[in-house]
Amino acid sequence: MTGSINIKVRKGNGEIVVFDIAKLRKALGNSGASESDINNITRKMEPLLFEGISTKRIYRIAYSLLRKHSHEIAGRYRLKKAIMELGPSGYPFERFIAKLFEADGYDAEASVFVQGKCVRHEVDVLAQKGNKKYMVECKFHGDSRTKSDVKVALYIQSRFLDVSRKWKEEDGGGKIHKGMIVTNTRFTEDAVNFGKCVGLKVVSWDYPVGNSLKDWIDRSGYHPITSLASLRKSEKRFLLEQGIVLCRQLKKDFGILNRLRLSNVRFNNIKKEALALVGT
Repeated sequence: MTGSINIKVRKGNGEIVVFDIAKLRKALGNSGASESDINNITRKMEPLLFEGISTKRIYRIAYSLLRKHSHEIAGRYRLKKAIMELGPSGYPFERFIAKLFEADGYDAEASVFVQGKCVRHEVDVLAQKGNKKYMVECKFHGDSRTKSDVKVALYIQSRFLDVSRKWKEEDGGGKIHKGMIVTNTRFTEDAVNFGKCVGLKVVSWDYPVGNSLKDWIDRSGYHPITSLASLRKSEKRFLLEQGIVLCRQLKKDFGILNRLRLSNVRFNNIKKEALALVGT
């Protein structure tokens, strides 16, 4: 399946489209698979595809084949699903975004209260570096089809304006203040256009091109613990409740896994997969 295959597939939103092998090959390549690996995987997938198959099932098949080849590549490939598993509450997602800011050299804190000119605000992430200061709202959605609309952008912008007025009083206007919304899904077109117009930075899974959430994660090398296929759902939830959102956090204290009463085989499998993603 190195060229094309003439079938129609069902997207997550129910839309029926012609299957685009180039998108699958690109996703495999972005995860670190070599050209040889991509050709091998797509060739094995071809007899498993059929008219009307969901894109979700296609990517699940590709993931299972990747996992047999490399835990590291498979972990990168299933990144979007791993981010979705940071729910159902948005708190792990907020902590994850704070960690991404730290990867870029910022001092970042999740879930903080900030005094505005008029009222006090609870801010999902406060990030500072040099003369830059970000007030960040994180919009986590458990359904990949859900979009953050312009009402969300309007609300965040009004809060940011109140906070920035107070910040300007405190620093004399010598710093760059930015409002920002980050979502794990997408924004409506109106939300994106509003952000451009007022200077509110909007970051979604695939926007803006080159600096999307996916690009940010790839650049940081920070993998959420939900990327670990060897962990069960309840075990991921336990670790998230302990404030562990990154594989590299787990690497610093694999001892916490003892609280899960794992067999030696499962303990070693989880450790091996985490180290493959983080790098030893």
